[in-house]
Amino acid sequence: MSVATSTTATELDLDPFSADYILNPYPQHERLRSKAPVVWLERYKCYATGRYELVRAVLEDPVTFCSGAGVGLGNFNKEPPWRVPSMVLETDPPNHTRNRAVISRALSPATLRSLRDRFEREAQALVERVLAVGGTTEAVKDLGEAFPLKVFADAVGLREDGRENLIAYGNMVFNGMGPRNALYEQAMANADAVNAWVWPACQKEALAPGGLGLKIFEAVDSGLFSELEAATLVRSFLSAGIDTTANAIGLLLHCFARFPEQWDLLVGDPSLSRGAFDEVLRLESPFQTFFRTTTKDTELGGVRLGVNEKIMVSLGSANRDPNRWDAPETFDIRRATTGHVAFGAGIHGCVGQMMARLEVESLLRALVSRVRRVESAGEPRWMLHNTLRGLESLPLRLIA
Repeated sequence: MSVATSTTATELDLDPFSADYILNPYPQHERLRSKAPVVWLERYKCYATGRYELVRAVLEDPVTFCSGAGVGLGNFNKEPPWRVPSMVLETDPPNHTRNRAVISRALSPATLRSLRDRFEREAQALVERVLAVGGTTEAVKDLGEAFPLKVFADAVGLREDGRENLIAYGNMVFNGMGPRNALYEQAMANADAVNAWVWPACQKEALAPGGLGLKIFEAVDSGLFSELEAATLVRSFLSAGIDTTANAIGLLLHCFARFPEQWDLLVGDPSLSRGAFDEVLRLESPFQTFFRTTTKDTELGGVRLGVNEKIMVSLGSANRDPNRWDAPETFDIRRATTGHVAFGAGIHGCVGQMMARLEVESLLRALVSRVRRVESAGEPRWMLHNTLRGLESLPLRLIA
């Protein structure tokens, strides 16, 4: 029997899907952390935590806090999802173990090594194109989106026409993890047209030879998957492969424009590129929240939770928890960032993170080799989004 426990948690009047919260989440994160270890959000009938140790505890206990009922606010045990659930994010073992293993094999170290030269060449070419027109750029479109739309999509083996649908599809998937608010409706407004491109693009016959997409279809030949499952797995790969990386690039450039002394450090020592990326992920957390669903009566942070309860874990808050990080609001690319949860944690930690690292570090090294200063060229505009943190517009000037 489920235990009614909503009255045992401290209630917090917090709306993580409001414009005020989305545009300036950090004061709200402080409220979430300081109010209580676990709070009750009456508006959404769910629990929430923003403390680092509890966020990790939830993410690393998939038996108690499952993903198969959805990693957004909606509970698949109570309401059907708007699409077939992701075979990676929204499944539990043993299916999750099988599905993740197939993607991990496709993204083997040998495969990533084979992509490095291509990514670095494309990064250099992209930076040269921006510098050739004076260095003034709309960084979100010209760099953040343009680079993964080229190198990631090429690596998967996607057709070249219509790749802009990948941005729209990711927007649908991640806004779809929130409530059915205006942001959800806006993201879904063109869903039919976007799905009409994405789903056919995931089919075996549409994928280029030698790409990661066909590597996933090899599981069909071995009898592990049906063709429908393989196409769905490719689709799951795509939904996580563009938006978060594009946002991370924009956030990275925004940080360096705000903190030029950190750019000077990186130019002086390009080996700091990996650490710089991790520090941006920690500081700004492109993926702000996940949800989990309890599978049994349990206890977290002194609060009794019943079965089939939703709990929001705030990655953005955990990554700035002063009980885990010294001077957490400071951007320092020399910081030891081991343990940040921007990629999640546990068995559902981002399976494509090494691909994302290869993309961002390739672009960052190309920039470092040619750009001595990253400056603002106008007021940035933050994106309103139910789940992701990023910039809608980032005018920059790259000075060679």
